[in-house]
This record gives sequence, structure tokens and C-alpha cells, in this order.
Amino acid sequence: MMLYEDGLTLIRRNLETISKGEKAKATEIGEFTVQQHAEINNLRLASNLQPLESPKIVFIGSHLYKSRIAEDGYTIDDVIKQIASVFSITSIVIHTRHMTGMRSTVKRQDGYGNEVLDEAVFELTQRKPKAELFSVIPKGDHLKIKKKK
Repeated sequence: MMLYEDGLTLIRRNLETISKGEKAKATEIGEFTVQQHAEINNLRLASNLQPLESPKIVFIGSHLYKSRIAEDGYTIDDVIKQIASVFSITSIVIHTRHMTGMRSTVKRQDGYGNEVLDEAVFELTQRKPKAELFSVIPKGDHLKIKKKK
């Protein structure tokens, strides 16, 4: 996956918009590589699902903001690092019965004492013909953040 040059800036803008209680718009932030797009489509076809037409990826951020920032206590900067990590050219496609995503292949220090592999979850039907970056998950974040009260 490749983020556009201003992809992280656009992601930050949406997350900051949501933090103010406003609604963020779907924004193109990057696209799958040719190989990743083909692999996703092969896995979807093998599961009797429609292929993903476009390699382009959009981002809104409301679910991600709610789950990672509001509930888990991560900062916008933390989430930006998670997204940047998973948008590596070396990330691999993951596919289960319940989701299609990408996983980073390089462990990252999360700043809270954990070594994590970041995973992105994509929503592939709501924003047709594009994929939506729905969430990121820092797998291995066993030492949890102490939320401010």
C-alpha cells in the first residue's frame, strides 16, 4: 500500500475534525499496490465475494477515532504512527471470514512498552468501488495506556 504524499496529513485532518464533534468526509489517502490489489481480489473471489474494483483507499475515521482514541486512550499521533506502519510496501494481505486487511511485517515500539505489529482493517463494500481504511489495531499492545480522567 502506498499513502499519497499528503495522506497522513489528510488522516490527521479527519481525526481532528472528529475530535471537535464534527463529521469528517471520505477522503482518498492512498492505494494498494498492484500485487496487493490482485491478492485481495483473489482471496475475495475464493470466498465467493465480489472483487474490489479500484485500488484506491479512502478514509473517514469515525470508527477508528471511537475505538482507538476515545475508548483505548491512544492519541491522534499514536494512530498516525499505527497507520504509517501498516502502510509499508512490505505489509502483507490478511483475510479471514470476517475481515480483509493488511499487517505490518516489522515490529514497532509503541511508546508504551510494547512491541507491536500494526494491522489495518478495510471495509470493502460501503465505499464502492474503493476500500475504506476502517480501523488499525496495534497487535501486541499488552501494556495498556493509562487513560486520563
